Amino acid sequence: MSQSSEIEARSYVPLTTVSNESPPLSAAAREALDAGTADSTRRAYSADWQTFTAWCASTGHQPLPATPETIVEYVTALAATPRPRTGRPYSPTSIERAVAAIRTAHSAANLAPPSTKGARIVLRGYRDRLARAKDPAAKPRKAQPAVPSALRSMLAALDRDTLIGKRDAALLLLGFASAARVSELVALDLADVPETANGIEASVYRKKIKAFSDTAVPFGSNPATCPVRAVRALREAMAEEGRSNGPLFVRIDRHGRIAPPMYRHGVPIGDPSGRLTAQAAAQVVEKTADAAGLEGQWTGHSLRRGFATAARKAGHDLVRIGRHGGWADGSRALLGYLEDSDRWADNPVAGTGL
Repeated sequence: MSQSSEIEARSYVPLTTVSNESPPLSAAAREALDAGTADSTRRAYSADWQTFTAWCASTGHQPLPATPETIVEYVTALAATPRPRTGRPYSPTSIERAVAAIRTAHSAANLAPPSTKGARIVLRGYRDRLARAKDPAAKPRKAQPAVPSALRSMLAALDRDTLIGKRDAALLLLGFASAARVSELVALDLADVPETANGIEASVYRKKIKAFSDTAVPFGSNPATCPVRAVRALREAMAEEGRSNGPLFVRIDRHGRIAPPMYRHGVPIGDPSGRLTAQAAAQVVEKTADAAGLEGQWTGHSLRRGFATAARKAGHDLVRIGRHGGWADGSRALLGYLEDSDRWADNPVAGTGL
């Protein structure tokens, strides 16, 4: 299991975790722990824990405390049993996360996490089996990087005369230029992106490092791809509709109405201010890439990865790239993006005399 996954996992407490050896956490303590964990991580670990407990109930195993043998059996089952949604077994990466969720549940209940040595051996064999079969699941799935050439194609697919087109253009360009995660983008308010003589000074709350970063976003050399001008156009259009404060990115329907109310079974749902969700922001990236005819896997993370790739190709320093985008110093994720960028530009075969 990766070290970073384990560290983040420790802050998550599954709501179903029960310990006979210690009193349950208070509601306030649970809320405090939840506040320190990324929403996506909390949802993923909760789903993984529920899946594990359901498997234990159906097979007669004890989920808490679980034995190392139980974890081996579970990993073996995940690697062999088709998932209802995909019809395929879990990927190695998903299995790693599932095991991390189980260990987290034990830590949260003041129990020693079970040894995963046997499970790791099973997982190595599973990876090897997939690789030998040339199965795509053997490789981690990566979002396509939204580098400037791709962004230009995506922007060309938008009608930037409409309010929704202005919103989507600002989301794409500011997301790239600030290297923000979609969850960080949608958290921005209009007051968080003031324009100055040099550009935008965006106050972005970086969720992974739990800190604000004052991210300088300069004017672009091309007005069509300038993030500052795109945000300005959105701000002005929203002001014409009576919105001069609150969220920067909001729901807009096909009629151009800002934040129309949403209901489910007659009950209002969604943020009352109309703030876009992270999932909706990611869908903007996916749908725009599809409309532009771009191939590959496009997600909300494409913007962040595209920035790292383009900044490295432009010759910028690793530390400056990381700190601009809110990566922790020495981030393995960032290093992975840069390795992808460098494999041609700084290829070690070059100059060897071939």
